[in-house]
Order: sequence, then C-alpha cells, then structure tokens
Amino acid sequence: MDKAELSHNEQTQQKWDLVIQPKGKWYDLRLRNVLRYKDLLWLFVRRDFVAVYKQTILGPVWFFVQPVITALTFTVIFGGLAGISTDGIPGILFYLSGITLWTYFSDSLTKISDTFTTNASVFGKVYFPRIIVPLSVIFSNLIKLSVQFLLFLVVWIYFLTTSDKIYPRFELMPLLPLLILIMGFMGLAFGIIITSLTTKYRDLKFLVSFGVQLLMYASPIVYPLSVVPEKYKMILLLNPLTGVIETFKCAFLGSGVFSWVNLSYSIFCTIILLFIGLFLFNRVEKSFTDTV
Repeated sequence: MDKAELSHNEQTQQKWDLVIQPKGKWYDLRLRNVLRYKDLLWLFVRRDFVAVYKQTILGPVWFFVQPVITALTFTVIFGGLAGISTDGIPGILFYLSGITLWTYFSDSLTKISDTFTTNASVFGKVYFPRIIVPLSVIFSNLIKLSVQFLLFLVVWIYFLTTSDKIYPRFELMPLLPLLILIMGFMGLAFGIIITSLTTKYRDLKFLVSFGVQLLMYASPIVYPLSVVPEKYKMILLLNPLTGVIETFKCAFLGSGVFSWVNLSYSIFCTIILLFIGLFLFNRVEKSFTDTV
C-alpha cells in the first residue's frame, strides 16, 4: 500500500465532532444548531445587557425611568393638551399598559435590524449560527420587560385598590406569556427582515426609527380602540399588534377589546413574517460580507 492510499484510509477513519457544510436548499434553516450553541447564546445575552448600562450613572434604573417619563409625557400631551379619552382609566396607568409590551417589541426590532452591520467583524472571523445574535436580543430585552412589567403591576395594584374604574378580566391574564411571545417574535421577524434587506439597501436603515414611530401611532398605545371611528377601525385591526395590545389592556384594565379572531390573526401574521424573515436571513448570511 503506497503513501497516497494510506493517507486516504486514515482520513476516512477520522471522526469529526463538527462538520461545517454550506447550506444547500432554501428551507434548510438548521435551527437545531441553536441548541448546540446555547452557551454562546447566553454569553450574547449577558453582553447585550452589560454593554448598554455598564458606563451609565443610573444603570438598570433606566428600566424604571424610561417608561415613567414616557407615560407622564403621554399623560400631559395626549391626555391633557389633546384631550384624548382613556376610557375612564387613570392616564398614567393607561399609557403604562400600552408602552410596556410596545417597548419590548420596538427595542427588539430596532436592535435586531442592525445585526449584520454591527456584527460584520465577528461574523467574518468565526462560525456559529448567525440567528443566535438576534435571538440574544429577544432574551436580553426580556430582562427589561420584566422590570417594566413589575413597575406596571405596582401602579396597577395601587389604582386597583384606590379606584373603582378598573375592572380586570382575570380569566384573560394566563394569556400574558402568549402575548409576550407574540411581541418578541414579531420584533424578531421584522428585525431580521430589515437587517437582511439593509445589507443591500442601506436606505432602509434610516427609515427604521421613523417607521417604528409611525407604527406606534398606528397601534392603540396612546388612545383606546373605542375612540377610533368605524371607517378607520378595520384598518387599525389590520395591524397585527393591535390584537395583542388590546388583549393586554382588556385583561388588566377591562377597557380593551378582546377577540379570539384578532388574537389569532396576530399569531398567524407572526408565523408568516417569522418564516419570511428566516428565509431572507438564511439567504443573506451566506454572502453578506461581500456587501456590508
């Protein structure tokens, strides 16, 4: 047996722990690899959390400051100056109920939409499932959501015990994990769609913050669905976030409009958008270093 045959036999007998191969088909998303890199996922979660507040004076206290200032601003401008109804709910509680889940969605979308451009140097040096980076944003933002939801609960309990204008529907509260899941995956879907497109069309990057702001006004955040004229209500219900926000308000405040049809529509849109986003992300990650 010559040296060439011996070398070939040695190579065929070797067993590799990990074999990296190019993705072949468009539906080959390889999401199973995420479980193999779960430790890396938690490292990215820790990085995202520490990097934002490491050199700030107040640190995580901003988790409380931001929603309070936002809710007070909405109370003065929309409740006081504009005189927009809150369905009898105290203004500060009404606006907190709207921005609690909305902030989770908007923060996730904004950060994920910049995935390829901000992580280009890392992606170009080492292999790991790229989808881990946007997933880490979803999980790290859950920490912020938990703190802000705790703030909402404190305000909610205060008005629940001192006011007779709040009639929560406790039977809807078990839907809260589903609502958080929808908002998280909706932010993930929009984010990876945008980041996939911005590798080629950089103009979209400048429209993200503007688009998120417009989407907020197209959602029942600063106004209840009950004040929307009938001819515009159907257009508003086409927004998949409307059903989630209204369900949350209905569960805790008793003033929202709950409908299984609207909530099912939100779930359906989330699944479709997430599928489209993963498809685009899978296509772009193979060649994004040539365009970023």
